[in-house]
Amino acid sequence: MMIAGRTLSSLFTLLTALALLVPGARADDCPPWPDERLALETRALAEQIALWDLSYHGEGVALVSDTLYDQAAARLAQWQRCLGQTPNHRPLDNVLEAEASRPDAVRTTSTRESPTRITSTRTTSTRAHPAAQTGLEKTDEAGVRRFTTRRDNLWIQPKVDGVAVTLAYEAGELIEAVSRGDGERGQNWTPRALELPAVPNRLPQAIDAIFQGELYWRLDDHVQAQTPESGARGRVAGVMAQRAPSVQALEGVGLFVWDWPDGPTDMAERLSSLTALGFDTAAYTHRLDEARDAGYWRESWFNAPLPFATDGVVIKEAKRPGIQSWSSSPPSWAVAWKYPPSQALAQVRGVEFRVGRTGRITPLLHLYPVELDGRRITRVSLGSLDRWREWDVRPGDQIAVALAGLTIPQVNEVVWHTRERAELTPPTPERYHLLSCFSLTPGCFDQLLARLTYLGERLNMRGVGEGTWRALLEAGAVDDLLGWQRLSREALTQVSGIGEARAETLLSAFDQARGASFATWLAALGVPPGADARLQEWDTLKALSAADWEARPGVGPVRSEALAAFFSHPEIERMAIQLRAFGVAGF
Repeated sequence: MMIAGRTLSSLFTLLTALALLVPGARADDCPPWPDERLALETRALAEQIALWDLSYHGEGVALVSDTLYDQAAARLAQWQRCLGQTPNHRPLDNVLEAEASRPDAVRTTSTRESPTRITSTRTTSTRAHPAAQTGLEKTDEAGVRRFTTRRDNLWIQPKVDGVAVTLAYEAGELIEAVSRGDGERGQNWTPRALELPAVPNRLPQAIDAIFQGELYWRLDDHVQAQTPESGARGRVAGVMAQRAPSVQALEGVGLFVWDWPDGPTDMAERLSSLTALGFDTAAYTHRLDEARDAGYWRESWFNAPLPFATDGVVIKEAKRPGIQSWSSSPPSWAVAWKYPPSQALAQVRGVEFRVGRTGRITPLLHLYPVELDGRRITRVSLGSLDRWREWDVRPGDQIAVALAGLTIPQVNEVVWHTRERAELTPPTPERYHLLSCFSLTPGCFDQLLARLTYLGERLNMRGVGEGTWRALLEAGAVDDLLGWQRLSREALTQVSGIGEARAETLLSAFDQARGASFATWLAALGVPPGADARLQEWDTLKALSAADWEARPGVGPVRSEALAAFFSHPEIERMAIQLRAFGVAGF
């Protein structure tokens, strides 16, 4: 068993102005690093996110998913808090400001009619929201039950996965569009909004109004459950940040208005008025009742074809305070119930190299706990030593973990490497193979443990699992594959955690195993496939050469060499003699 850590630096890219909680992480969780290293890694993460932003918004290339980007942004904010800093990363707004401040950042001429009052060719300014964009408290199923049982007149909408915007109209004419920013102030998006076909330059009614909504990427019959990582939000962010997006890109952006802060106080009236103004809000806003509760709509929208990507649902009261009382803090009248993330950003705590029964070396990554689809994940296999060498995973690295088949954790990618790299020395592959480690010699603990566990399973030793074998090995009570056959009751009770009753149970299981068939015993010892031992004994099989084995049906040259090597191996022969002495049939 070997554990350790190391660093390097990697490039990726993407989007968004949201800082969502990292699954399974608390805001007060801090890496167990000295302040100097934490500061180093925090700067490196900030640089990494900036590279993602620039790559996506500058080149339109997304090298990291929306989900992982959000979690990375949240982790950056968390680490900044650990250093006593105020989280200050607003990815999309920062990129827009940087892009707009470039000398060549000139606004292209709109192909749509624009009010003459819009004359600026840049988007460098920030604007105060005419109505604060409230954050949303994220909750779970239990939280939804608490929220809904204490309130009346509740409505639900899909949580459209895009970029938030505030639109201000005066006498029916669009005069301002502001990005979410920090909820109180955002970037001036007015020139770009005027170019978007989905955003009306003029309303059908000459009214003053403030709308809050989501600019989303149009999708055809998108099913969130089937394609959780669509990259849709990144595409919208790119359109809003690029200096001269194509007409096709502008047409790809849709608008979902999810609130009208200064609109009618009655929800039904508010929805019908939005419909009259040309918005489709009512089609995706439903009142909750006993027949169709929040769980019903959340499941329905998760599996139904929709024109946009979603990441959960928003439950809100119809009644809310006046617009002057709104702030960027999460309100008491609305909550978000998000879908489980398809991937979790996990930090590697340690790397262990496990040697299996056949000598295969498998890197196992120990993680700081993360939650994914209700499961707490603390470790994940990397599959092979070659994969570890290719990805160079060390403690402190950040990886993307997903569930294969909804049950088995797997590593999708290394999201970024730490700057400070720990030294790791993996086992030498040539040291381990099908015929190594039948005894507890240096470096053989893992493989012998795997052999004992496999033997106990094949011989049907009930109640004797890996934990029991580990205890016996660590206590020195067993030092080879058949050492348990020589154990007495007194020797067993000397092992920590084994009392008189447990010792009696183990002795009974050991004794019963001796009565297993010859074929079962061969399998337990690890015989290669192809040895038909049903009507034969040890001496007969031992006498066969590689050529004899190859002459048998279904045995090729590789397998015949393996069988001949197995039956002639000194350790195997020694165990055969021991089994004969213990009266095991066939030996």
